[in-house]
Amino acid sequence: MDTKKLAARLAAGLMTLVCMAVIFMFSCDNSDESSDKSGMITRAVISIVAPDYDKMSPAQQQATMDKVEHIIRKLAHFTVYTALGFFSSLTVGRRKLLSKGTAVNMIFCFLYACSDELHQYFVPGRSCQFTDVLIDTSGALTGTLLTMLLFTIIRSRKKT
Repeated sequence: MDTKKLAARLAAGLMTLVCMAVIFMFSCDNSDESSDKSGMITRAVISIVAPDYDKMSPAQQQATMDKVEHIIRKLAHFTVYTALGFFSSLTVGRRKLLSKGTAVNMIFCFLYACSDELHQYFVPGRSCQFTDVLIDTSGALTGTLLTMLLFTIIRSRKKT
């Protein structure tokens, strides 16, 4: 392997570790800290998607807040695992989509999602949900597919 490819794979491996650390740190937040973080983002989104929020009844405001916050939290799971899938897939390197390398990458991401949910089980106010593992794994698959698209683009440019 040439030095450029090795350096790229090492950088991707480092970014994989950074993603794992970020996921771990978010999972260490108790329910109040986690709600505070997602609440800030939720309020910003509500100001855009529900400009009449201030005119709603308190019950309508709470229902809107709960619905948007749920979506924000699930999108956060999906997004951070998309990054993990992307960087871990880059670390594995160029390969075919249906390959041992892709399978190993997806198993790695799935197991990390499982360990993350198990970790949350022991954090006050947090829960362990298999649906989150599925969302996380879907995000990792998306990140993996993005790397495959990137590899295809790079390969096609080298041919021209």
